[in-house]
Amino acid sequence: MYVTELAKQAGVAPDTIRYYTKIGLLKPERHPDNRYHVYTSRDRSRLRFVRAAKALGYTLTDIRKLFADAGRGNSACPRARALIEKHIRDVEERLADLMALHERMVAAPGEWQVLPDATPTADSVCALIEIFDSDS
Repeated sequence: MYVTELAKQAGVAPDTIRYYTKIGLLKPERHPDNRYHVYTSRDRSRLRFVRAAKALGYTLTDIRKLFADAGRGNSACPRARALIEKHIRDVEERLADLMALHERMVAAPGEWQVLPDATPTADSVCALIEIFDSDS
């Protein structure tokens, strides 16, 4: 099948297929007459794997490493386990940062109720936001 057929079957844009081919995640053969990429069921399976891995938070770099492990005949599962543990820690850090941001955002309107709408100066744009300056 060609790019558009695979894209349609997978529910992705043809440019996604082209990009994954360019970076080596998909490895189509070339049609002998017109040199177009010809994708097989193996590419469809790899694309399904990529989509499943991305849904779990793996990056394309991670996925490339998993494919490399499998290509050498090694189980990619140990790397998958290690990577997801790292990603869990990263997501937990991001969640903590987002929760802190949420708390600042929720507090802002209450603090702003007692403050006037100040006129901008050479040193000030909006005093409401400037009270949250993390450097002061």
